Amino acid sequence: MAKQLLRLMTELSSRKWLSRMMGHCSHSRLSRHLIPAFIRIYQIPAHEAEKEIHEYRSLNEFFSRRLKIGLRAIDDTVDAMVSPVDATISAMCAIHAGTILSVKGQDYTLSELLAKSPRMENYINGYAFVLYLSPTDYHRIHSPVTGVQAESEHLKGKVYPVNDFAMTHIRTVLSRNERLITYIAHEFGEVAVVKVGAMNVSSIRYADESVKKWQIGDELAYFEFGSTVVLLTENGTFSPRGDLEPGSKVKMGELLGLLHPSTAKKG
Repeated sequence: MAKQLLRLMTELSSRKWLSRMMGHCSHSRLSRHLIPAFIRIYQIPAHEAEKEIHEYRSLNEFFSRRLKIGLRAIDDTVDAMVSPVDATISAMCAIHAGTILSVKGQDYTLSELLAKSPRMENYINGYAFVLYLSPTDYHRIHSPVTGVQAESEHLKGKVYPVNDFAMTHIRTVLSRNERLITYIAHEFGEVAVVKVGAMNVSSIRYADESVKKWQIGDELAYFEFGSTVVLLTENGTFSPRGDLEPGSKVKMGELLGLLHPSTAKKG
């Protein structure tokens, strides 16, 4: 019974009007008074923030804060792909015939996640990371590779939470929520950075919409409140770091694995 009630509450929380209302409150000047409590409740390392706490004009501005320069080292291994975010790895696995298997007990098809994009053929036997950002985490998103934008697509959707309960008990949350997808072409192929919105996320924004190419670690986008990034690599172009596993925490710029020329068989 309790599980059914929680599921109902989660379903109700997906309504866009509620998310917009919460987003409006978090942007208000009055919300800045909530920042100290927010830091305390979520044990946020506020000393890492670019500015002093009193300089943030709203809770949202603090949430989407930048960090002090130099706090995140970008791995300099040749042909590295790095984590685009500070996050917990919810899942990491090879993609099998267009399906990402067992993300919190659920399977996700690329057809749903990428909304039947013609580009999904590039990833049907690629590799996937599901990276969950908690309220504690830094919420700017950076480029995991050096490359140029091949395409960008914004997909409207729900605003379900992406916490453990919702990911486990609500059907294919990552494919039903709002998504901003950036396809980045690099030396050996391309990657898809799928930024998934969540409850109270009033938007997912590019840091600078005029920028179409990035060096590894450059700022790409940011969330307004917590969410998830699904990072996909093209068929046969990536080998993961051997010591990572679901549940591992990673920092932005940390090595996820190595890119290389495609080993996929051509049809």
